[in-house]
Amino acid sequence: MGQASLGVPRMGRNWISVAAAQPASLAGQLRVNVEAHADCVRRLGARPVVFPELSLTGYELAADPIDEACEAIEPLVAACAETGAMALAGAPVADRTSGRRIFAMLFSGRGAWVVYEKAHLGEVENGRLMRGPGAKTIVQGRRVGLGICKDTGVSDHIAATAALGVDLFAAGLVHHPKELEDQDRRGAAIARACAACRSAGALLRLAQAYSPVELEEACATAAAIASPTRAPSEAIRKAVN
Repeated sequence: MGQASLGVPRMGRNWISVAAAQPASLAGQLRVNVEAHADCVRRLGARPVVFPELSLTGYELAADPIDEACEAIEPLVAACAETGAMALAGAPVADRTSGRRIFAMLFSGRGAWVVYEKAHLGEVENGRLMRGPGAKTIVQGRRVGLGICKDTGVSDHIAATAALGVDLFAAGLVHHPKELEDQDRRGAAIARACAACRSAGALLRLAQAYSPVELEEACATAAAIASPTRAPSEAIRKAVN
C-alpha cells in the first residue's frame, strides 16, 4: 500500500493525491472486504485510492454481483465521507440487458457509482463475461482515464484513453509478483502515450501562431521527444490541412 502526490501544472501549481492499496480480499466475504477497503481509505485519505480488479469480492468470477444501492458497501462510502477521500474499487456487476461484467466503482462521501467496464478480457474471462465499450474518463477536479488489468496492456486502449486528454491513468490489476517487470513496461507505455497526446494538444492550441515551416519544425521536435511514431506531427497536419 502506498501513496504519491503527482504535480499537474494547470492554472498554477495543483496536485493530485493518489494512493494504491491492496487489502486482503476474501472470497464470499463482501462485508469483511468492504471494511478492509474502508480502513485503507481512512489511513490514506487520497483522491483517489485505487484498489485491484474485483477487489471487493476477490478475483472470483462467480461471485454474487453487487450494485450502487448494496447495503454492504455503505462502510466504504462512510469512510470517504469522514476523510474527504475517493476510491476506485473493483466488483462484478450484473447488467440486466447484457449480462455480467467486471466494473470499477467510484466511491465518495455522496455514494457509489459504476464508472467503468473492463474492455479487454483475460483468457479465463472470455465466454463468461461481457466486454465494456472501451476508453473512458471521469472528471473529479482532474480528468482520470480508466482501465482494468488487461486493458493496460492493449495499445489501442492506451492510445484511445490518452487521446481523451487525461491527467491520470488509474487501473486496478491482478497479477503475480513475477509479472512486475511486465507491469513496469505497461506503465512506461502508458506514460509515453499520454505525453505524446499532451504534446499534440499543446501544439494544436498554438497552431495558428506558427508559419507552416515553423509548425513542421515544432511538430518534429515534439514527436521526437514524446512519441517514436510521430503521432503529434500527424495530428497537427490533419488539423491544419
